[in-house]
Amino acid sequence: MKPNKNYQNIAQSYLFSTIAKKVNEFSSKNPDKKIIKLGIGDVTLPLCEVVVKALKSASEEMGVKETFHGYGPEQGYEFLKEKIGQYYREHNVNLDNDEIFVSDGAKSDLGNILDLFDINNTVLVPDPVYPVYVDTNTMAGRKIIYINANADNNFLPLPDENIKADIIYLCSPNNPTGAVYNKEQLKQWVNYANHNQSIILFDSAYECFITDENLPRSIYEIDGAKTCAIEFCSFSKMAGFTGTRCGWTVVPKTLEFDTMNLNKMWLRRQTTKFNGVSYIIQKGAEAVFSPEGQKQIKENLDYYKENAKLISDVLTKHNIWHIGGKHSPYIWLKCPNNMKSWEFFDYLLENVQIVGTPGSGFGNNGEGYFRLTSFGSRENTKEAVERLDKFLG
Repeated sequence: MKPNKNYQNIAQSYLFSTIAKKVNEFSSKNPDKKIIKLGIGDVTLPLCEVVVKALKSASEEMGVKETFHGYGPEQGYEFLKEKIGQYYREHNVNLDNDEIFVSDGAKSDLGNILDLFDINNTVLVPDPVYPVYVDTNTMAGRKIIYINANADNNFLPLPDENIKADIIYLCSPNNPTGAVYNKEQLKQWVNYANHNQSIILFDSAYECFITDENLPRSIYEIDGAKTCAIEFCSFSKMAGFTGTRCGWTVVPKTLEFDTMNLNKMWLRRQTTKFNGVSYIIQKGAEAVFSPEGQKQIKENLDYYKENAKLISDVLTKHNIWHIGGKHSPYIWLKCPNNMKSWEFFDYLLENVQIVGTPGSGFGNNGEGYFRLTSFGSRENTKEAVERLDKFLG
């Protein structure tokens, strides 16, 4: 037996594991100091009431012979896929139900989708980037090339015809930077992918934070995307399902490469390797799309957006360059006084007990930058802003 030695080429610990270790070490030495965590992108508000009711009702169904559910369809129950399809139609995107696959979250499918692609494909990722895109391909042994996202292009790189790639990762609104592509910019990527017979893996996990109708919430709002793009989305940030786990992946039936249909391949892959998301969770997800569910999750999203504004305002007050926060829960800032990312992390932790995420953890171009999230409680966010105001002053 030979192990997969590609694992030697990835960091021995995940970025957020390293952060947790540093925070725990500080806490053990300073048990009297309150630490405010604005680092990891986890929600803090509970599931909305209509979702909890649906989860309870579905749980009770499982205890009655006539309404008990065993194995469900691996690609998701029709009742939920129909609601997701309706959600897309509200944003002028038409999908067939069999193009929608319910998952246990975008992160899983972003890694699992690689089963469909040859090991010799070249992968293009922006730098900085969500670590999962890089690590999953490194584990498989694929060649990865980077395209620079930086302050000069507002961390929204556009295609370079001199770079040839087979698999392209895009995330908008972006994690970690919070930057959002407009339709004209995404059209350039779609044209590039179709011209080069490439596939775009489009992570839209944060689309629910977009409020400007002129900004695309789905890549399928762009003409030509259904022949070159797979989209991944999630209930995690939309409805607080980080601990409940549910999402979806869209694989259009028009995705054909070298006589192979990716929709059929993904269906075959899922029915072989995945047993589906539980009936109870899918009923909770269905409730998200009810009129009351949409009203309640909007209240939660507005709560996080207000947190983001509080953080952005204090950074603006002290002339700290930053982007994000408006259509994203993330604020991406330039470390003051030319500090390095981990240096600023340690400095904030030591002096004001605020935890963020070092930009260098997302790639070379993240060095000198820092990510804060708006997912904290209002009380903690206000206290963090007060600390930052005094600290930066």
